[in-house]
Amino acid sequence: MTNKRIALLIASAMVCCTVWAAKPRAGHIIYVGFDGWGSYSVEKAEMPTVKRLMAQGCYTLQKRAVLPSSSAVNWASMFMGAGPEVHGYTDWGSRVPEVKPRQLYKNNIFPTIFQLLRDQRPEAVSGVLYEWEGIKYLVDTLSLSCHAQARDFEKHPALLAEMAEKYIKESKPQLLAICFDSPDHTGHVDGHDTPAYYAKLVELDGYLARIVKAVEDAGIIDDTVFIITSDHGGINKGHGGKTWEEMETPLIVAGKGIRTGGVQLTESIVQYDVAATMAYILRLKQPQAWVGRPILSLFK
Repeated sequence: MTNKRIALLIASAMVCCTVWAAKPRAGHIIYVGFDGWGSYSVEKAEMPTVKRLMAQGCYTLQKRAVLPSSSAVNWASMFMGAGPEVHGYTDWGSRVPEVKPRQLYKNNIFPTIFQLLRDQRPEAVSGVLYEWEGIKYLVDTLSLSCHAQARDFEKHPALLAEMAEKYIKESKPQLLAICFDSPDHTGHVDGHDTPAYYAKLVELDGYLARIVKAVEDAGIIDDTVFIITSDHGGINKGHGGKTWEEMETPLIVAGKGIRTGGVQLTESIVQYDVAATMAYILRLKQPQAWVGRPILSLFK
């Protein structure tokens, strides 16, 4: 065998190893967020789908919201891998940063998990489906394959679940975030920890069951990681403060490569660790400006 042929074989092997090393730990992430879902409610709620995923995978009821314990700042932190001091979104309804971001990417926004996926895996399909309009200002829509709002969700509560079912079956996205506006609205109107709040959680669990079934029907269930979580909790008819009811949020992770058997996570976990964990699953290089850490104890 000539030296030239040996060199070509070595080069080919190195390329193969590089590609293999870059292969995601799971081919698909389905992220489902319930706005205003406090950890205090989990044990009391009738949520069989949530509790089945808890039993199948790993969970914590002590994931901590960033302050203030409000919507935009916490959704941003989960997608941007950093807190408000760094990404700059500081209020409930932030649409642009109130504080200059520590870093801006090409779409003039602090780096999101969706930007990382688009830059490092340009062929990947990604989407964000949501009820609250504020979500679209926090995800860098220019990096997404699809983003859409369920505009009539108050009249048609199942609309977002229907949109998610259709998109999963048709597109089999590598990363899909599905963001429900509830039970936050119910918490504001009827109050947290009330019969109406728990009734809404039963309804949301039904939508989650439909999403899981759509993943099964799409034939990707064995290559999917589910992440079920929330931006903040609440107390009485509000949130934004420093009580545990407002700050502690559930995090349930189950699926390919995740430890099984209802493992209760014990380490400190903050909102921005969710983005870092998604990047770890997809084997994406994390930007220096991110402060989130992947939750390594999740993995087998």
